[in-house]
Amino acid sequence: MRFLNDLKPPYDLTYDDVFMVPRHSAVGSRQGVDLSSRDGSGTTIPLVVANMTAIAGRRMAETLARRGGLVVIPQDIPIEVVTDVVSWVKTRHLVLDTPIVLAPHQTVADALALLPKRAPAAGVVVDADHRPIGVVTDADLTGVDRFTQLTEVMSTDLLLLDADIDPRDAFNTLDTANRRYAPAVDEDGRLAGILTRKGALRATLYTPAVDDRGRLRIAAAVGINGNVAGKAKQLLDAGVDTLVVDTAHGHQESMISAVKAVRGLDPDVPIVAGNIVAAEGVRDLIEAGADIIKVGVGPGAMCTTRMMTGVGRPQFSAVLECAAEAKKYGKHVWADGGVRHPRDVAMALAAGASNVMIGSWFAGTYESPGDLQQTADGRLYKESFGMASARAVRNRTSEESAYDRARKALFEEGISTSRMFLDPTRPGVEDLVDSIIAGVRSSCTYAGAGSLEEFAERAIVGVQSAAGYAEGKPLHASWN
Repeated sequence: MRFLNDLKPPYDLTYDDVFMVPRHSAVGSRQGVDLSSRDGSGTTIPLVVANMTAIAGRRMAETLARRGGLVVIPQDIPIEVVTDVVSWVKTRHLVLDTPIVLAPHQTVADALALLPKRAPAAGVVVDADHRPIGVVTDADLTGVDRFTQLTEVMSTDLLLLDADIDPRDAFNTLDTANRRYAPAVDEDGRLAGILTRKGALRATLYTPAVDDRGRLRIAAAVGINGNVAGKAKQLLDAGVDTLVVDTAHGHQESMISAVKAVRGLDPDVPIVAGNIVAAEGVRDLIEAGADIIKVGVGPGAMCTTRMMTGVGRPQFSAVLECAAEAKKYGKHVWADGGVRHPRDVAMALAAGASNVMIGSWFAGTYESPGDLQQTADGRLYKESFGMASARAVRNRTSEESAYDRARKALFEEGISTSRMFLDPTRPGVEDLVDSIIAGVRSSCTYAGAGSLEEFAERAIVGVQSAAGYAEGKPLHASWN
């Protein structure tokens, strides 16, 4: 990447401060751009879901990995739960979505409690042999007594797909039958999954992030206190594909010692460490044994670090400097935080990031772990919170003494409760991924880049005023 007219500004920049200039391009199609990362994480699209309890769960992990991304399970999740999540994700189908499974004797109330946790909001009713006998949707349940059994409201007019059907054929079958989705069954007629028209289409556009055994990938985080090597060994034994050594202030001796301890295990998966914002931190963590450096202090939507401490750095400049330093050692950086639009992801990649971490943006989706809630005026939302907030600290220190918990709760650098509203037009995380990846692919073609490496090399970036940024925003109503 280089600055327009080679005029590097004397101050640090956020994503809002910069724009990209189009260049001569020989890239004929957006779909021809290779968005896979070379950092060892195995991602085929440059998106990593941040290790936040309100966002990174099993459903999110399954969905993102199927589309080529990666989810990092937070460090405050008990190891037995992480092991269960990893095992569950590793057994998911690469094309079919995991359905909501219901029994015929269950009630409308049971279905209503489960449907909002999935996109699409449909449940498959199965018999004792796990064979589909009906489908229920939110429309079927509207205005029905909550104690009504599902056999009375389910649709029995089923279109069943073969579990091994080619995604293109599945799309055509669903389209011809004018169905949004259909259960898929194995050779014995038992339910194997569910597939929507969009899901079938996406299966032709995305490549899943899989391990060397063809299973979906998943990452997990470990903190820097206590028996770091022991916890990391447990995560490796559980089968995680990437280890993230995580703390808010990554350039400290405890982090360096933790990374050395994890490297001492000689894992055959990448080690990610952070967070830092300057070249010196990159050098120290790479020397300690990190393969990927996590960059970002304070740009996240749930983070109050900059307002509380004055510490941090505008994210575009932090990523630019750290990526350049990591490249000297053949290593990589993840840009963590501060992205709110597809353009921000593109700018992070132009600055040299190999993957971009997303947190709060994905909190307001069906796939995030929180319960779906509703405001008085009917808007759907989920609660999110920062991992340095009092709420997260309370969860993380639940086994400590009352005094230690109270002492740590006095110091918080994150929001404990925030409403993340679902976008009615993009309520699922895959809807957001479609938007982001479409934007990033177009950015690459504007730069004449056929891969992420070429994009980081060819991007020409300029600096703009607040008015310049505002000029680029669409108007949803006339200015008259």
